Formats: sequence, C-alpha cells, structure tokens
Amino acid sequence: MDASSAFQDSLPIHPDTLLEKITSLGLSFESYVHPPLRTVADSKGFRDELLTTEQGGGHIKNLYLRDKKKQNFLAVIQEDKDVDLKALADAFGAARFSFGSEDRLLENLGVRPGAVTPLAMMHGSAHNVTLGIDKDIMQSKQIYMHPLVNDRTIAMSPDDLLSFLSAFSVTPIILDC
Repeated sequence: MDASSAFQDSLPIHPDTLLEKITSLGLSFESYVHPPLRTVADSKGFRDELLTTEQGGGHIKNLYLRDKKKQNFLAVIQEDKDVDLKALADAFGAARFSFGSEDRLLENLGVRPGAVTPLAMMHGSAHNVTLGIDKDIMQSKQIYMHPLVNDRTIAMSPDDLLSFLSAFSVTPIILDC
C-alpha cells in the first residue's frame, strides 16, 4: 500500500494528529508538501526550499530493524552514510540485525515503507521500539522528517525533536555511525 496522504486515514495515528501534538507541546516546525518521496534518491530531488547538509540541514534515512531476539529498533542515520548492520547492532547493544517486515513496521511504528520517521515513536514508544539517532544529525540546525506520510516533510530543530520524543518517554541512543 502507498505511504502518501491518500492513505493517511488507514494509519493508527493520523498525520494531522501528530502535527497537533507537536503544536500543543509548544514546539516549532516548518511544513512542506511535495510528491511522494520513497527513498533518499527521491528526496534529493526535492531540496530547493531546504537547507543543504553544509548549511545545517539534517537529511536522514530511517532503518526499521529487528534483532534475533525479536526486539525492534529504529535507526535514524545521516542519509549519505554507509551502514554496517553488525556495527549498528553493536552500537545498540543488540543481537544480529535484519530489516523488519512491512507488517511489523505498520504494527510497531504505525507507518508504511517510504514514510519511516523518528516521529513515528509517538506510536513506537508503546510497542517497545528502541530509537537511535546519528550524532551528526543531532548537530544539524534542522532535521527533515516525514510526518508519517511521504508526501509531506517537516523540519524541526534537534532540541524540539528531543522534546517531542520526551513527551512519549523516549530517550534516543545517540549513535556514532
């Protein structure tokens, strides 16, 4: 199934509910609407209004992972970094990683492939998903993320993202990727 706003009513948490929660917490964000962006390559074609990496733009890729003990993880990594899954599992203190299935992604994070985001921890916190964020992303001026659908992007400061996550009792592991 598509991960765009056309199917947002079938998600456990509606993207507008997410944005209302961010606003109710007094956090700032900028919002952008664009064609569906499913991959890092797709998103690189939509950058005219956004800060470049050199200007402090935190452009990310999100990996939904499961270890051999069936624990679930979300790794938020700077988009151009190569990822060694063994080293990443070690950084989380986890057993060997594999990618989580589409069904588990929807069940545990409430999103579909192509719309994975650290904001999905609003749902993932209740499903024992462990979040890790690349330390380089936390040094950005703005982090660009999908708000549960892949035809919208929001930009938040790292501090505001941490405040949002804290509202759901989520303290990310800061990863040195």
